[in-house]
Amino acid sequence: MTLDISKYPHLALANTPDELRLLPVDSLPAVCDELRTYLLKSVSQSSGHFASGLGAVELTVALHYVYNTPFDHLIWDVGHQAYPHKILTGRREAMSTIRQKDGIHPFPWREESEYDVLSVGHSSTSISAGLGMAIAAEKEGLGRKVVSVIGDGAITAGMAFEAMNHAGDVHSDMLVILNDNEMSISENVGAMNNHLARLLSGSLYTTIREGGKKVLSGAPPIKELVKRAEEHIKGMVVPGTMFEELGFNYIGPVDGHDVDELVNTLKNMRNLKGPQFLHIMTKKGKGYAPAEADPINYHAVPKFDLTQNPIPKTKSQPTFSNIFGDWLCDMAEQDSKLMAITPAMREGSGMVRFSKAFPEQYFDVAIAEQHAVTLATGMAIGGYHPVVAIYSTFLQRGYDQLIHDIAIMDLPVMFAIDRGGLVGADGQTHQGSFDLSFMRCIPNMVIMAPSDENECRQMLYTGHQHQGPSAVRYPRGSGTGVVPNREMTAMEIGKGIVRRQGEKIAILNFGTTLSYALEAAENLNATVADMRFVKPLDEALILELAATHDTLVTVEENAIAGGAGSGVNEFLMKRKVLKPVLNIGLPDRFIEQGTQAELHAQLGIDGPGIEKQVKAYID
Repeated sequence: MTLDISKYPHLALANTPDELRLLPVDSLPAVCDELRTYLLKSVSQSSGHFASGLGAVELTVALHYVYNTPFDHLIWDVGHQAYPHKILTGRREAMSTIRQKDGIHPFPWREESEYDVLSVGHSSTSISAGLGMAIAAEKEGLGRKVVSVIGDGAITAGMAFEAMNHAGDVHSDMLVILNDNEMSISENVGAMNNHLARLLSGSLYTTIREGGKKVLSGAPPIKELVKRAEEHIKGMVVPGTMFEELGFNYIGPVDGHDVDELVNTLKNMRNLKGPQFLHIMTKKGKGYAPAEADPINYHAVPKFDLTQNPIPKTKSQPTFSNIFGDWLCDMAEQDSKLMAITPAMREGSGMVRFSKAFPEQYFDVAIAEQHAVTLATGMAIGGYHPVVAIYSTFLQRGYDQLIHDIAIMDLPVMFAIDRGGLVGADGQTHQGSFDLSFMRCIPNMVIMAPSDENECRQMLYTGHQHQGPSAVRYPRGSGTGVVPNREMTAMEIGKGIVRRQGEKIAILNFGTTLSYALEAAENLNATVADMRFVKPLDEALILELAATHDTLVTVEENAIAGGAGSGVNEFLMKRKVLKPVLNIGLPDRFIEQGTQAELHAQLGIDGPGIEKQVKAYID
């Protein structure tokens, strides 16, 4: 989106933080207004993360105005709120390409800008990284400042508290800013968030504040004193104690939408020694009423007309998340011991209906993947039937718990792994490229990869019935159009099925790339097997296909290294079957952003890509 200087006279003068710092401080409110308007129009025309950035405009302007970025290190946790930061750091004209193939990254990204000191995408990393940078800056001795910005959802994760506990011990100079908008992606949950809300809205603080105003209201000369006294009382009453006990100097809460006050506060705090904690209160979706009223649905948006409310929903086939959500409700009607766990991804995992229909069987543990997995351990030991609904990329954070707390004890916990494979626009940090590889090496695991909606439903049922750890792994987005059977039937574990009979070439497909495999097979006259199970493999089917075909081809939307195809290779070598095997999947690199279809074509895992790779291999 090209900048119209007549509409953005102040923002036009602030394309970089150096330019922003040349502006008079009294122009900053106008900069904020124009920046928010630009962000509204830009994201509505290009799609992207929406509500978080709107709530962080004043904070972004104040930080770049007070701190000497990029020399001073500014770290954004997760990065959903970093769009205003991108606009102010030389990427304004490229915002129309955000989250698109070859466009700018959806999150802060080191390769993209010197202002993006930490590449992010997952939550709760900013304080640990910031502390490391603060220790380095102290040893460097050049006066470099470090600021970590974290949201009230991300700060609930244990990693954030581990970092703060250490920061209080080593006492390095750093500033942690809690951007408190009472909303991460889903509603924030947990005792800490409740504690914050209770204290901030409590009658004690309100009584002290309002009582002081009444007593002093008739004394205009000391009006400023009243204001300062109110701020002091606020500091005594709100939950600063918790952070003070961790070794931080706590200041706040302050209005995160008052840019003048933020600038003054940050200037005061910039040169304070030791770990500092600034608590600001903001409104997610600030400046756009529909997003303020419904920040969950406006967290990330498609292209839309700002005059339309709500955003028109596009009609599409049910997603695999929908299939899971429907199965979960149907299963809970039959099994009162089913317990569903999610780490703060109720909407994304398709669990909204379940959470309302079965509130006693629903557990949102906040951004705490490790806890989510071991919570399921305890439930399974207690005789219940836990289902952990988790994105592939976030299961990485609970890997030790999967091994140590579930697999070693062979506990009946099922993982419904959403976003398996390429998710598209969120790029490297969110692609589900590795789950088949990192789960396949774990003893006792049963790993299923459905090729369509019905297989997904039946596999979920199969995993739920299995008396050991299991995983059903399915992709982001719409299904293939297959209507699942209402009746649920347990599948025979470790058995695949031949979907097309051909000759010479046999394609062993794992998951929803089946349609691509069948497309390629038509031109290759190849046999196609829907393998269904990554672990245990259908060894009899593999041996049969190896005996009756010249070449085997494995296809999966997972890293080739250690994936399902590697399992086929290992089995054939163990049996001393010398057969050419082509493994098709994701290459040994982190996959960038783009639509799923664009990435499938680029990486050669769509129909034409599979056909091309097979022909090149056998020629």
